[in-house]
Amino acid sequence: MRDDKVLPEWLLVTPEPPADGRFDPFLARIEHALAGGVALIQLRSKHASAESFDELAGEVLAICRRHGARLILNGPAETTKIRADGIHLNSERLLRSTRRATSGSQWVSAACHTRAQLRHAQAIGVDFVTLSPVLPTSSHPGAPTLGWRRFAELVASVQLPVYALGGMTRADCRLARAFGAQGIAGISAFW
Repeated sequence: MRDDKVLPEWLLVTPEPPADGRFDPFLARIEHALAGGVALIQLRSKHASAESFDELAGEVLAICRRHGARLILNGPAETTKIRADGIHLNSERLLRSTRRATSGSQWVSAACHTRAQLRHAQAIGVDFVTLSPVLPTSSHPGAPTLGWRRFAELVASVQLPVYALGGMTRADCRLARAFGAQGIAGISAFW
């Protein structure tokens, strides 16, 4: 990361966009989150076609620009025509990468769950990461979590800005920062 001071404390990870292509309610939620202080969004889509993702990403990027916010794309990134502020690598794509995924001024973020993934992210030059799950989540009930102590140990093992992800609320931001985080990332906390 060239300057982690430009990274905000809050990172909104979007839920899956509507499959029917009716993006208006989705875009309204993004507009609301940005008006509420979110300044960094990861547009995440596991199932959209490249064409549908590009259409949505273009609209989200325009909203972000109006609010002075940044956009990271997490979708069919290899095929997208949208030049956002960066791309996000899920943990599988991260581990397949042998070098930084973009050059120039675009950010590269990655999803990490283990020390090995964090170290790999640092080795290939990722700018920042999400580390999860810190706390229990409604989307993965019963899944093992890191907890704050383990989170802090993992954050201390790398020289990267790390966002705490998993079970976060806006009220957790101060605590996350006390344990070494750049801030918090979440879906429901900001959506």
